[in-house]
Amino acid sequence: MPYRSRRNCSAAVSWSMNRPMERRTGKLVFRILLVVYVLAVLYLCFGYFKSLPSVSRYLWGFPTDKVVHFLMFLPFPLLAYGALGVRPRSFFLSLLLVAGIFAAGLVLSGGTEVVQSFLSWRSGDLRDFKADTLALGISSGIVLLIETVRQIRRR
Repeated sequence: MPYRSRRNCSAAVSWSMNRPMERRTGKLVFRILLVVYVLAVLYLCFGYFKSLPSVSRYLWGFPTDKVVHFLMFLPFPLLAYGALGVRPRSFFLSLLLVAGIFAAGLVLSGGTEVVQSFLSWRSGDLRDFKADTLALGISSGIVLLIETVRQIRRR
């Protein structure tokens, strides 16, 4: 059995003891970011803005409004995945986790469009929901890819 100095042993013990703390801290940061993100989305979707700067009607060949909706919902699955902090051991469980996150994003997106249809200063739009869904789908795919790579590395 190789000789281990006391210093090396204590460093290994302190590293392994700090690991769960790092994971909890990371999960807490993601939870705070998710709450701030959802509040920002709700503010942007329901806010009454008297004057907005004029912008081009099209960005990258797409209507600017749809690009904004796409970019607004793109971070949701990544933030929700980090906030949950769950690391499934099988691909099937990862797929269920990502599907649940995607469904939660659809509820947020669909809910904002339904509420907007009842506000006098806003309007609900099915095309906005489609842009949101596309963003949620792409980002959910990225989350599934990250989780799959993590599981392959674990083996």
